Amino acid sequence: MAKTLELIFDAEFGIAKVSVKNPKEPLSAAEIKAAMDQIALASVFTTAKGRIVAANSARVIDRTTQEIQLP
Repeated sequence: MAKTLELIFDAEFGIAKVSVKNPKEPLSAAEIKAAMDQIALASVFTTAKGRIVAANSARVIDRTTQEIQLP
């Protein structure tokens, strides 16, 4: 099972996403929002959509892989 935390930001020219593989757990909405606000204020990332300006939303993507044995 692989989890990814996807942080979605408003950028100068649209929406920008930052993915974090295997995020620590548990994460609260307040912790995620605080981290996203710090990222936006620090202008840490440059994206194809321009500078990140504000937190928009976040989500956890959970993927499970199951091997299938062929006869």
